[in-house]
Amino acid sequence: MRMGLCSVAPSRGNTMQKLLGSLIASVVVLVLVLVAGSHAALAQDAKKGGGDKGATPKVKVYDFSGDTIEGDLIRPEGTTVDARDFAKHSSLIRIRKDFIPEIVKSAEDL
Repeated sequence: MRMGLCSVAPSRGNTMQKLLGSLIASVVVLVLVLVAGSHAALAQDAKKGGGDKGATPKVKVYDFSGDTIEGDLIRPEGTTVDARDFAKHSSLIRIRKDFIPEIVKSAEDL
């Protein structure tokens, strides 16, 4: 006697389809709950006045005067190496000695 494709006992494919369907349904419900919760939080924030974009934010002042910090300064061991000294060059700008007489001469030509 030959059994067809449809059998009385549930096959593994049917249980996997049911499991996948319930997993997808769970994910959809979770996303809807998260979206609804975020909209509710935004609505509460708007009621409190947190949605005011033109207002200046409140200034917070922190006072650390009572805090005492104790410790040692840690430095590297050994000697410090200074950077290489740059070479000393003479200036490339030369002050001309005949500059003032040339200015007077050009003024006379006007």
